[in-house]
Amino acid sequence: MTGLTRRQLGLFTGASALALTLPTYLRAQGKPRVVVIGGGAGGATAARYIAKDSDGAIDVTLIENSDVYTTCFYSNLYVGGFRTFESITHSYDGLQSNYGITKVTGMAVSVDRDAKTVTMADGASIAYDRLVVAPGIDLIWDSVEGYSEELSEAAPHAWQAGPQTQILKARLDEIENGQQILIVAPPNPYRCPPGPYERASMMAHALKTKGLTDSKVIILDPKDKFSKQGVFQEGWEKHYPGMIEWYGPDVHGGIGAVDVGAGVVETDLDTFKGALLNIIPAQKAGGIAVSAGLTDDSGYCPIDAASMRSTLDDAVFVIGDASIAGDMPKSAFSANSQAKVAAMAIRSDLTGSKLFPARYANTCWSLIDTDDSIKVGAQYEPGEGKIASTHGFVSQMDEADAVRKTNYEESAGWYAGITADMFG
Repeated sequence: MTGLTRRQLGLFTGASALALTLPTYLRAQGKPRVVVIGGGAGGATAARYIAKDSDGAIDVTLIENSDVYTTCFYSNLYVGGFRTFESITHSYDGLQSNYGITKVTGMAVSVDRDAKTVTMADGASIAYDRLVVAPGIDLIWDSVEGYSEELSEAAPHAWQAGPQTQILKARLDEIENGQQILIVAPPNPYRCPPGPYERASMMAHALKTKGLTDSKVIILDPKDKFSKQGVFQEGWEKHYPGMIEWYGPDVHGGIGAVDVGAGVVETDLDTFKGALLNIIPAQKAGGIAVSAGLTDDSGYCPIDAASMRSTLDDAVFVIGDASIAGDMPKSAFSANSQAKVAAMAIRSDLTGSKLFPARYANTCWSLIDTDDSIKVGAQYEPGEGKIASTHGFVSQMDEADAVRKTNYEESAGWYAGITADMFG
């Protein structure tokens, strides 16, 4: 191997499939290497900014198990009939052609943090100098008694976008007037705090549009309150009177077992029956973060608030839903913001570029009905041991229609902007 000519070495390093199989010592002779696991709002953004802002000085590999990415954010608008499935599905081609990022389609199954390698399901090993872990969430199936991954085909969660989103939409389209939909909301912390309640709104919108106003969406919640509760409930009364009911634990007394075949959810109060069950279980960091030893007892990954660097490994950064991000919610906006902070820290580590103070932001928009969107958000900085909110805002009750319409237009512009920011 030491007898390779410069031309032969170039042929090896220029072919991504062969590069995965090269010995670590040979690949180490080139540029510093960053491997990013997960191609969502955090991972894709981090890969792009590391490659773009290092001007090719860092070799970036993005590992994602799918050829395309369907956004969980904005997927409720597909359920409600405001977007097509194609409009929330995006290609990685721009990251490869515009920024020289190597996209590996496959499943990362383990990380050897001592050897600094990622092992793929096909046995290939990819070496790194810095690793970005952005796997999103995994569902804790047994957190809802009677539910399982197998049963999610009949009672979709749709909390990981793609086929599950399409199943939920198809099942919603089958609802007949007078039938009920049951949503079992997840406990904190979970991806997209306002998400279950926007979903209820979009389901009610779809039903109302077809004249199915005798149907109901019933939310059974383990929490005693939820994000933007007042403005959501005001909107439900305005647009969908009698169509959406929310029951917290002080009313239902506790959620028991589900029987997907019978279409029922048991609670201490009553047994609820639905033609469609949308079960959203409790959540934890994606499996690769767990197997890599990056989580703590919470099931999520502790990070340094100034950089998103894992507190358990200086060579690893954890961004997005898998991280413990203090006051920041688990959202696409948060992940995108965290990715830019991590990318800056990684470039500083590997190229000596200037490191600026970390600043974070988040906004979450939720559509209730046509041109009626509400929002919540904040600015954040590193605080004492966590990312801390420095300024926040939330939609108010009795806002003018023009304000809510502007919110929706703002959210549509944000969606176009963030997906361009992610995928180049």
